[in-house]
Amino acid sequence: MNILITGGSGFLGARLARTLLQQGKLSLAGAAPRAIERITLTDKAPPPQDLAADARVRHVGGDLLDLLTSKSLPQAGTDVVFHLAAAVSGECEADFDLGMRSNFAATHALLESCRALGTRPTVVFASSLAVFGKLPGRPMPDPIMDDTLPTPQSSYGIQKFVGEQLVADYARKGFIRGRSVRLMTVSVRPGRPNGAASGFLSGMIREPLAGQRAPVPVPADTPVALASPARTIEGIVRACEAADGDWGPLTAINLPSLRTSVGEMAAALEQVAGGDAAALLDWTPDPAIQKLVSTWPGNVQWERARGLGLAADASFEQVVRDYVRENPQAVKLALR
Repeated sequence: MNILITGGSGFLGARLARTLLQQGKLSLAGAAPRAIERITLTDKAPPPQDLAADARVRHVGGDLLDLLTSKSLPQAGTDVVFHLAAAVSGECEADFDLGMRSNFAATHALLESCRALGTRPTVVFASSLAVFGKLPGRPMPDPIMDDTLPTPQSSYGIQKFVGEQLVADYARKGFIRGRSVRLMTVSVRPGRPNGAASGFLSGMIREPLAGQRAPVPVPADTPVALASPARTIEGIVRACEAADGDWGPLTAINLPSLRTSVGEMAAALEQVAGGDAAALLDWTPDPAIQKLVSTWPGNVQWERARGLGLAADASFEQVVRDYVRENPQAVKLALR
């Protein structure tokens, strides 16, 4: 089996690649598992050293849209495409053209390239809960269901919803087997901050554990729907493996979410690392981030994902402890 991961050098892309390589095989739409022969990672940045050293991994560097336009990707024989590459929310609000190029044009070009293969590859598209949003002057739908009408309130959310619809139509026409999954806010992400408006939801845990101050730009009672990196990867892989009958309609599904609040996240940090960690949080309002975050749903239901055997994280405290276990080099404070 040959697999392409766009955004393959990023945090989720690299973690997905490691998961697949460790499994060594993958099932497509309920069929018998097949051995993974090649994983192609495409990204502007090189892959982590452990992935670059694996003989089954190939890296194709460059701008995704340029690579697709030049017909460098995907290769003939590609069975699965995990499309994770995207400009993130804050970037798309600041630079409309960047978002349209990275999230709309590149997604369309990728689907056209998969169509040209003529082999109906499976395409798993990483969408986002940002496709949902609070319309001005109207209450937020509560709860958000798999079939709640998306009303995105950001360029990023609109671009992701357009991507969902493109995947559904290319699948309806038989060009691909399409699976769109709406990712929850992923926390805790290791490494450096990115340009996502939701980035503080990782930074408020990651930075204090490293002994650094971290901004919290929204009120403590702000509701959020979260998923750990591990649960997120489980959902992405399961979308590929599910049989057509189990998957159901071609529309996107909500991946499992842990319903919590920013204040409860801070409390979990204190439970794990004590008051010294919590004291490093700077509760400083940022009106621009507050405005965007206030349009995001906090109560997201995920019945279709539950039907596929997926589950949410049990608690945010456990998410923090898992981050500590997986990233001991990034933790400088004494833990409880």
